[in-house]
Amino acid sequence: MTAVETPQQNTIERTIPRRALDLGTAEDRPAETRAGGIPALLVEDAMKRFLVGRTRKPVVAIDRVSLRVERGEIHGVLGANGSGKSTLIRLISGLLTLDSGRVEVFGHDIEREEMAVKRLINRVSVDAAFFKKLSPMENLVFAARLYGLHTADAKRETVRILGRLGIAEKRVGRPIEQMSRGMQQKVAIARALLTSPSLLLLDEPTTGLDPRSRLDVQTFIEDIRDEHQATVVLTTHDLVEAERLCGRITILDGGRIAAEGTPAGLRAAVAERFGAEPTLEAAFMAWTGRSLDEDTEDDETDEDE
Repeated sequence: MTAVETPQQNTIERTIPRRALDLGTAEDRPAETRAGGIPALLVEDAMKRFLVGRTRKPVVAIDRVSLRVERGEIHGVLGANGSGKSTLIRLISGLLTLDSGRVEVFGHDIEREEMAVKRLINRVSVDAAFFKKLSPMENLVFAARLYGLHTADAKRETVRILGRLGIAEKRVGRPIEQMSRGMQQKVAIARALLTSPSLLLLDEPTTGLDPRSRLDVQTFIEDIRDEHQATVVLTTHDLVEAERLCGRITILDGGRIAAEGTPAGLRAAVAERFGAEPTLEAAFMAWTGRSLDEDTEDDETDEDE
């Protein structure tokens, strides 16, 4: 294991534009990484600021973040509310523009090759929007047509995917507004999967779901990776979920990377360095000084929930 800095040392180190505090070894990475293959996602020195008024300094939401996610990996991003998680997902998806730095998806630059990137990715957010008067089938077929999919194929895939998520075929014709919050989130996930994305961005996809629905979604995420070799970037507040799904985890704090590594590497590091219980919760607290449910003070932009 690489040496672990204290949080104070790490604060100083993070002023250098590099990957911060990687708690793992080369063997933790897939073989193609060690051989220098093209990653599914490459973020280098990404910066994003938001103006919050004429007399106030810009809020730095993402501060020189560098991230590499390999093909077929489920990579978790943890952080307290306002830490920059959702802003990072929006930058990767092209919904926000970078102030500086670069992002590549399977070798395609998100700014110079925007259309190529859009064909490779899809995103699910905790606040997914629908045409509420329309049914899940109508919403998904509409989305599929935007991507050039045939209606018959879209209908067939809609039934199959929703069925895998626990929504019976007899329910796909009801208006979205008559469905529970959890059911609507499942429809949002199905909509994203309908286009068979190579990179799936999941921004707190199980927030608000009951335990059974959460388990359905988690199992389906694993199936997507295993059956379709999809790459997943997952933000979550659920440490049990992160432990189950993620091969590697990045911890954000104040828009910067505080620590990164495998779940086992993070647990071992916090126990070895600080004598804390070897849990992800202890690791998170050690490198951020706050809990996952705690808001940061400068969350003025409402960019991160």
